[in-house]
Amino acid sequence: MITEGLQHTSTVQVSDANVARTMGSGDLEIFATPSMVALMENAAMHAVAPHLPQESTTVGGFIETSHLAPSPIGAIVSATATLTEVKGRKLTFAIEATEGNKLIGKATHIRFIVDREQFIQSLK
Repeated sequence: MITEGLQHTSTVQVSDANVARTMGSGDLEIFATPSMVALMENAAMHAVAPHLPQESTTVGGFIETSHLAPSPIGAIVSATATLTEVKGRKLTFAIEATEGNKLIGKATHIRFIVDREQFIQSLK
């Protein structure tokens, strides 16, 4: 059952693979904003995934985010997503990204519950 308060934390280590220079979002070797957004979406997806029917998944529909502080290569970054509102198939999350005790990002994220097969078929 999908209920407000469901939560998940996803974690990644900053590496050459997820820095701004590699991602094309800048030219520094610091954690890229697109990498932070992907980590945030991953946390939201995993917060509800165990509670969905097998034929369902969620897809992102909206994210509003602020990247507040840089993180260097080697840093451990975590994103914690908390489900704050359920309106039918629409799920709203509050997400915070941290490096240790330092807040590095915040977001509001909306995902929608979809039937996997129907969603893929709609692409054809």
